[in-house]
Amino acid sequence: MAGARFLVSGKVQGVFYRASTRERALDLGLSGRATNLPDGRVEVIAEGDAVALDALEAWLRLGPPAARVDAVVREAWTMPVNEGFVTG
Repeated sequence: MAGARFLVSGKVQGVFYRASTRERALDLGLSGRATNLPDGRVEVIAEGDAVALDALEAWLRLGPPAARVDAVVREAWTMPVNEGFVTG
């Protein structure tokens, strides 16, 4: 099982980015969370199959229709995450 932390910047708050990320992650069989950060970015932490994490990263670079993604930074993540996918 692999894990990753993504920091997504751009117009990613107030555009259903977290909810759409949750839906996509669950479709890919990933666990994790998506959280708004005070600086306007969204933090996504996900765990699961490495191929699914790559697919999530590709989706994060696009986001939902109302979003404008400027950058996605990916880091390895080794802390366990809860089952399912939550937003906060």
